[in-house]
Amino acid sequence: MADSRGMDWVVKRSGLRKKRSAKKSTAKKKTTKDRAEEKSAKLRRKIEATIRAIPLGKVSTYGGIARIAGFSGASRLVARVLRRSHGFGLPWQRVLGAGGEIKLRGDSAIEQKFRLQSEGVKFRGRKVDMRVHEWKSGKKR
Repeated sequence: MADSRGMDWVVKRSGLRKKRSAKKSTAKKKTTKDRAEEKSAKLRRKIEATIRAIPLGKVSTYGGIARIAGFSGASRLVARVLRRSHGFGLPWQRVLGAGGEIKLRGDSAIEQKFRLQSEGVKFRGRKVDMRVHEWKSGKKR
């Protein structure tokens, strides 16, 4: 007995479904690693934008940048971003340690102090006078 016309349609239809599902599976899915990299890049861009926003003659601390960028308590993350993006146009010299202390050592510390003094930043001993030169963003903390 020959197959009915409807049965051909069912067999053909099931074959189409297999082909469609095969096409969907070839599309690249985002892995956990991809999502983590996207999140990391987003954090980095936000911190870099905050650092770029510091005006000439003003300074901020690592913790202050983290707070303004929305990552309170992530001062080490700010230091890591600065270390990795050195030379990409960031005003790195405007970011200091707590209390206005230059945390860099050696020639980098001398260069940072020189750059800040050339921008008009005044020092009180070895620290920047934060009462005068600390930058506070227009955002609410």
